[in-house]
Amino acid sequence: MSETLSIVGAGRVGKALGRCLHDLGWHVGVVVTRSIPTAREAVRAIGGGQATVGLTRQVLASDVVLMATPDSVVADVADELAHLGGNEWHGKVVLHTSGALDSSPLQALADAGAATGSMHPMQTFSGQSMPHLAGCVFGIDGNPGALKVARKIIRQLGGVAVRLSGSNKAAYHAAGSFACAGVLALVEMATRLLMGQGFTRRQAARALLPLTRQTLVNFERVGPRAAWTGPMTRGDFSTIQRHVDALSDFPPEYQAAHKALLRLTATLLSDDSSAPLQKLDAMFGQRQKGAEEKKARKKFAVG
Repeated sequence: MSETLSIVGAGRVGKALGRCLHDLGWHVGVVVTRSIPTAREAVRAIGGGQATVGLTRQVLASDVVLMATPDSVVADVADELAHLGGNEWHGKVVLHTSGALDSSPLQALADAGAATGSMHPMQTFSGQSMPHLAGCVFGIDGNPGALKVARKIIRQLGGVAVRLSGSNKAAYHAAGSFACAGVLALVEMATRLLMGQGFTRRQAARALLPLTRQTLVNFERVGPRAAWTGPMTRGDFSTIQRHVDALSDFPPEYQAAHKALLRLTATLLSDDSSAPLQKLDAMFGQRQKGAEEKKARKKFAVG
């Protein structure tokens, strides 16, 4: 099979994969987006291809079609492509890049004769720089023809293909979100806490990023339980109480996140979570009761 590729939906993921494959010698055909400026920008970022607005039969000139559209339109785009190409889809491969969807939204193309599947890189794409894909894990699913091509592409990119066998692919995507956007939210919250104590943003980053990096290094080297540190490991609930009290000066989401993370930590990392969970529930229950009593007294005084 000649290595020809069309890209439908050239956002961050589409442009990054397109650029990598172009650099590896793939011929990039049409690059389809919703407007000519974005299509031209995508072609410049990829280094090749023909900027195209809207779906066109020119997509059929390639042996492989990479769909990097938003999840909400994958099925609609597949239906339209199937209508455009009919039985000309026989022998072609269509792969979408969604992490939350399996290959079923491509059913119209499968019915038209295409080999269909999904190929999702477990990586973050900022749009500001090219992410490292060497060693990156790609979750894949689909029929045998699509899986064969997905594995070939991933191997050329230096990645690692993992076939998804679970029935709930969205859980796979949620895992990536926790490890990426979830960590980002927590580090940003920690940054703002330090800024509330007089740190500049730069100083906060300088303090927190080495801590976060070392934690991840420890997780990789010795596993989660051995890497676990902090007051929960020592059963130091007096310090935890001080943390709880301190966070009352910040938006309520901080307190809610703190409570949820403490409970999650106890559940996942404690040998026996029942005792720490009981203490945490009592701690937060007392605080909630105190807050309600304070609110009631204030309301009574105003009345």
